Parts: sequence; C-alpha cells; structure tokens
Amino acid sequence: MPDDDLQKNIRKFFKHIGEDPEREGLKDTPKRMLAAWEKLFGGYKQNPKDVLTVFGDELYDEMIVVKDIEFYSMCEHHCLPFFGRAHVGYIPDGKIIGLSKLPRLVEIYSRRLQNQERLTSQIARGLQDILKPKGVGVILEAKHFCMMARGVEKQNSEVTTSALLGLFKRELNTRNEFLRHVGK
Repeated sequence: MPDDDLQKNIRKFFKHIGEDPEREGLKDTPKRMLAAWEKLFGGYKQNPKDVLTVFGDELYDEMIVVKDIEFYSMCEHHCLPFFGRAHVGYIPDGKIIGLSKLPRLVEIYSRRLQNQERLTSQIARGLQDILKPKGVGVILEAKHFCMMARGVEKQNSEVTTSALLGLFKRELNTRNEFLRHVGK
C-alpha cells in the first residue's frame, strides 16, 4: 500500500474518533506517524545473521552476560507499547560474538509486533541458532501500556519472562549463576 493511501487511512481514523485531520496540529501527523512506524517496526528489515559478528577459535568457556539492555516493542494484541530491560547470557562453545551484538539482537526482535513471551524465546533461539553455545539464558522484565492505560489500569505491574536453553536449562548451578549475575 503506497504511503499516500496509508496517510489517507490515518486521516479517516482521525475523523472516526471525532478529530479534525486538517487542523494545524494534525496536518502532518500521518506523515510523522509513518516515519515513527518505520523505526518502531524496523526489525522486520533486519536479519540477525547479517548483523552478528562471530569470532571462532576462542578458548573462553565461562558465562558471558549483558544485563539491563533497554528495549521497546509493540504488543500485537493492542498495538500499544511495552518496554523494559533484557538480560542475556550464554556460555561459548569455541565461538563468541561482539558484546554490542547482544543488544542489537534484542533490538532486532523487539522492533516487530510482538508478545513478550515470543520476544524472549526469539532472542534465546536466535542466539542459539547463530552461535551454537553450550547454553543461553534470557530474562525480560517489562511494563505493558495495555495494562497501564486500559483494562486493569495497573501502573506498577511488571511482567517477567525467561527462556533457558542448554546448560542454563539442564544445570541448576548454571541457572543460579545466571540469576545471580542479573540480580534475580
């Protein structure tokens, strides 16, 4: 659908809710909304395999954790934002990735229509598929605007999801070490 058609539909929506799409403050809003949506949903145009740089022949075999990775996503059920922090860890098996690539992986998957459960799983499985580590752990903590501004209207509720693969799932000591690293 061409941008002109999308902008017309946004103007129709404004009329539907009782707004005047031609008033000064809204005239250029459809164009701005499309630009914002390009950023918010930019993850569809990115493939994690094209972004993650893998370094082989590494002897490091201890846990690597990046915590408190900020993320923003859009709930596919209400098209409202949810946002929070991701904690991602893995145990290498001869290969590592650049540390900045873990936040980039979170960014790619979060910039799509999502639910938090799927987002958590996609980050874990994406890292597993690309790096083939001994184990992966992902924890997401998020606030959902759909819970804050509609429905139950609870401002301080936070949703926590986790995905554990390999040693993180099978070995209690490994799981506990990950939880200590991320402060859980």
